[in-house]
Amino acid sequence: MMNLFFFKRIYAMQGEKFYDMICENHTRVTEFILLGFTNNPEMQVPLFILFLVIYTVTLLGNFLIITVTSVDPALQTPVYFFLRNLSLLEVCFTLVMVPKMLVDLVSPRKTISFVGCGIQMYFFFFFGSSECFLLSMMAYDRFVAIGNPLRYSVVMNRSLCLWMAVGSWMSGVPVSMLQTAWLMALPFLLKLVTQDTTMYEMQALASTLLFIMFPFSLILVSYTRIIITILRMSSASGRQKAFSTCSSHLIVVSLFYGTASLTYLRPKSNQSPESKKLVSLSYTVITPMLNPIIYSLRNNEVKGAVKRTVSRKVLQKLDVF
Repeated sequence: MMNLFFFKRIYAMQGEKFYDMICENHTRVTEFILLGFTNNPEMQVPLFILFLVIYTVTLLGNFLIITVTSVDPALQTPVYFFLRNLSLLEVCFTLVMVPKMLVDLVSPRKTISFVGCGIQMYFFFFFGSSECFLLSMMAYDRFVAIGNPLRYSVVMNRSLCLWMAVGSWMSGVPVSMLQTAWLMALPFLLKLVTQDTTMYEMQALASTLLFIMFPFSLILVSYTRIIITILRMSSASGRQKAFSTCSSHLIVVSLFYGTASLTYLRPKSNQSPESKKLVSLSYTVITPMLNPIIYSLRNNEVKGAVKRTVSRKVLQKLDVF
């Protein structure tokens, strides 16, 4: 989900010391300066502490989901199998961006090498696009659970779930390879040569929309069928129960695609540098922290599993003593 707009937002080139002369008319970029969130030195430490706390909560929350859904026998179902994969993706996604951001907040030298930038960009694409497709697989799982509950265990069998998860992860490979290769091949010194970047930005927007809209269309189809099924139910309690089974996933999808839309679909003229940074922060730092909280607070099965897991750990320690 990363494109030229995101790239231009984070990295900037300043002065001749950031590239080496290869010949008289050609240059080679060697590193980029990271713009950061603020130019006020007094805000660096408070921001570092804030983001460190958020990152810690993100890791603890997602690792808790991974652990509980792995060890609790009551959560060995397709929906929690996909949730475990989502939490693992969130951990990997934040690992790509946040540690580097934390280091730069307290470091006097805020740069990244050209190779390091390419590696970071590749994994940003990989985990971002994989999450898009995984969310669509989770939507299909909810559709089968609500639309055909009697055959749910047959349709969503272990083999199909495994292939859906592998397919979601592997979908990030071609996306990340193509997007990274394309972006890293661009002429970065555009301002120095006064080159119009409109065509590059339009190509980036078109490719991003393609990668976003395909899994989103699958989610839209699944939830359209889910809504139709729920409306046809005669019992109000049945409708409420059916909706509650997919409400957490719907909130996560809304957060994910809502922040992505604010980032990539707003007119360029309406985007100030501050708003760009704020929106980028929301889907790289805030959303991964909220996802495990949403699934934990709105899911009685997860809360019960957490209590059982903690109780077992406490009892094991008491037995040792």
